[in-house]
Amino acid sequence: MPSSSMATADLRALVHGAGPTGALTALALAEAGWTVHLSDPLDAAQLRARNRAYAFNHSSRRLLERLGLWELVRPSLMPFRRLQLCDLGTGAEVPFTTADLGRRVASGADGSAAAVGWIGLHGPLMELLQRRLAAEPRVSQAMGVGSEAEPWPETAPDLVVAADGPHSPHREGLGIRVWQHTYSQSCLTAQVALRGTDADQAWELFRPEGPFAVLPLEPGRAQLVWSAPSSRCRRLESLGADGFLDALAGALPDRFQPDGLLDQPRSFPVGLLLARRLQRGCTVLVGESAHRCHPVGGQGLNLCWRDVAVLHRLARKASAGALAPSRLPRAYARRRWPDLLLTLLATDLLMRVFSNRSRLLLPLRRLGLAALANLAPLRRLSLGAMTNGPCRPW
Repeated sequence: MPSSSMATADLRALVHGAGPTGALTALALAEAGWTVHLSDPLDAAQLRARNRAYAFNHSSRRLLERLGLWELVRPSLMPFRRLQLCDLGTGAEVPFTTADLGRRVASGADGSAAAVGWIGLHGPLMELLQRRLAAEPRVSQAMGVGSEAEPWPETAPDLVVAADGPHSPHREGLGIRVWQHTYSQSCLTAQVALRGTDADQAWELFRPEGPFAVLPLEPGRAQLVWSAPSSRCRRLESLGADGFLDALAGALPDRFQPDGLLDQPRSFPVGLLLARRLQRGCTVLVGESAHRCHPVGGQGLNLCWRDVAVLHRLARKASAGALAPSRLPRAYARRRWPDLLLTLLATDLLMRVFSNRSRLLLPLRRLGLAALANLAPLRRLSLGAMTNGPCRPW
């Protein structure tokens, strides 16, 4: 058993990467009683500048609640209480509502569980996290050029966290290889003025060229996450506003009416990535330094934050003397493998089954979605896996 003196030891962690996952990791470790140094080669303004939106599910809500951040984040998020899944190749539709969340999703006094999920923009999220980091006495920061300077030259840290993205130099420096696959699709994001959908409804449209998500930001405004062949995404990105809106009107079902383009469309390649190990020595890989998946289902950030949730629980045990800090990296890796493997497999399977023109699969797709639409227990299981993670479907 660890000695009782471990509970009062000053445990130290280095966190490399100050994006949403790295910033939240630093706050989680500080909440667990650790002294944290957070660094990033980008400065704070550059870290806020990314133009994108995230879908937040209940696994992320629970983590933010444990860290005392949910009440601060929630006002900047747009809840959606319905999720409509549509297979445009077969015409089948499956409506998910809050009734499909299941009884075990706890509802707080603010009614937070009365939503299937939430949509939030990157900028406001980063601004809030940066304010909390600046007010946290246990966290020191080094942003911009020269941020890699060693903060504690007299002693080695108890934990090093690589949260520095899919091209992580710290992962590569440790010699950790990855399994990866680049899809023929890319993903294009844009914000548009849109009629034809309610403010509290999100859509996942399965089209032969790739999934297409329509995410509500506010009444009459939506974030699009459009998967298509890479060459098509590059063409769409280069179109002017009128040309883009014409192409968008042709890609969406008739019920949607795009009225205006609100930002510059951006495309990026999508792929599957999984590190062959999640730790080496005292270093753990968190977020996209360890894994990436197709954006279908909005699992990306939530999967990263479930890494943070596991690390937070283990860090609290180490602070309490219930876990030797030297054992924390291996314990983290063991606990993360099932969730990562199942989520990456599920997103890859969804993309492959629904993003194709195979006539052989159409009857199976139609049958599977009909079962999902008509069987409430199956909908609860599916939505539970999407919103809580596959290892905690209820």
